[in-house]
Amino acid sequence: IKLFLKKQRLSTKSQKGEMYMEYRTDLALEYTEPASQRVEKKKNCTITRIRENGAEYITLEVPAISDHIDSGDELLHQLRDELRALLPEKGLVLVAGLGNRAITPDALGPQTAEQVLATRHIRGEIARVTGLDGLRPVAVVSTGVLGCTGVETRELLSALAREFQPAAVIAVDALAARSLGRLGCTIQLSTSGISPGSGVNNARPQLSRETLGVPVVGIGVPTVVDAGTLAADLLGYAAPKDKVAPRGANMVVTPREIDLLIARAARMVAMAINTALNPSLSVEEFSILAS
Repeated sequence: IKLFLKKQRLSTKSQKGEMYMEYRTDLALEYTEPASQRVEKKKNCTITRIRENGAEYITLEVPAISDHIDSGDELLHQLRDELRALLPEKGLVLVAGLGNRAITPDALGPQTAEQVLATRHIRGEIARVTGLDGLRPVAVVSTGVLGCTGVETRELLSALAREFQPAAVIAVDALAARSLGRLGCTIQLSTSGISPGSGVNNARPQLSRETLGVPVVGIGVPTVVDAGTLAADLLGYAAPKDKVAPRGANMVVTPREIDLLIARAARMVAMAINTALNPSLSVEEFSILAS
């Protein structure tokens, strides 16, 4: 649960005096002013575009991913088109699935990586006899988490970037939202970089153009909301600290159908990446090749 954490501190007053609450969110849509947002209505989603400090954020608000069957792949194609516009036209792309596959709300990255087709090794005679010549080279890695691997995500991706010299890195991760209504209903793309672990107050070294030396495009779906933030959002005021701390400050809330949400979101994101990088193949062909 990772993308750049933005904290908003809200001061409210009540009969008990002044109280403070930190609203934690990874969604640019939730921490920027409406005046800076450009909203575009589509048949199947609402797209909000934001530019902040030279970075671009594109947010797709969609029907609940856990409930909605994208039978015509319309949302997938919309996500593909938005992603393609953020990437260089040529060159190797390194796709990184961030997160812990053993923790379902954090498994979006690993499950997405499993369905992205690696093509860097398909060349020469192998490409010719399989009919896969002309594919853009793609390398895929599931980074795991520091507590399991002993390796920082930035250390791993920096080493791979030095070795492969990719044109860009695509980093897929689960996000934290402020609003309960955005869990599993929002997809965010950004060019700002990623700070692994920030959504759960465990920020790791940043992944960005500055640290990796290549453009980094982040893709994420919010899967959790901070418990204290949720309480304040539902009640309409900031809860006193003694009602949240100590244990409440470390709790997050996730949808009951999180398994289905992760499975469907991972497929949508993976196939959007596949078709954005190699449009000569269809979603059905990628499903067969990546299985």
